[in-house]
Amino acid sequence: MTCSEFLKELTDYLDGVIDARTRSELEEHLTWCHDCYVVCNTTQMTIQIYKDQNLYELPDDLRGRLRSAIISKCKSKQPATDQSPSEQPPAKN
Repeated sequence: MTCSEFLKELTDYLDGVIDARTRSELEEHLTWCHDCYVVCNTTQMTIQIYKDQNLYELPDDLRGRLRSAIISKCKSKQPATDQSPSEQPPAKN
């Protein structure tokens, strides 16, 4: 099994929805491939960390301030539309 083949099967392996033969091949690959072992182990730990986490509801005032900041930032990034083409700054390449 190659690393590419391992990565294609990783999700099914972690979800436990893989046939016994493929599982055995993947686990054998993990015994000698440090890179795939690290990817698999890190992914497993990440899933475990977030698995039991509850959503945190933001307080209304913080949600409003955050929304305003995002909108303000987005508006500052938009090109001006009220200028004629000759008044607009030249496009950056």
